[in-house]
Amino acid sequence: QGLKPVVSTESPALIFGTTSKLSSDLPASDSFLGKNKVPDLQKLFQKADGLPVHLKRGVPDKLLYRTTMALTIGGTIYCLVALYMASQPRNQ
Repeated sequence: QGLKPVVSTESPALIFGTTSKLSSDLPASDSFLGKNKVPDLQKLFQKADGLPVHLKRGVPDKLLYRTTMALTIGGTIYCLVALYMASQPRNQ
């Protein structure tokens, strides 16, 4: 019998053929993908300016960070007050 391959070496027929165009098939005038912003963002985030990554993009990041901190601290205080009120007996 010898050494026969157990699995067929031929590739199976495609069941689902792709109808989408490859990026290499698109004409140069189609710029729906936009500009690649990754290199610019890498330069921005890797800059050694002493800021943490979550504040590197300026005012919008600072606003989002401060809002999140305020909601977190406010929620913590609210939970502590609710816990305190729940622990006190009610006067009848």
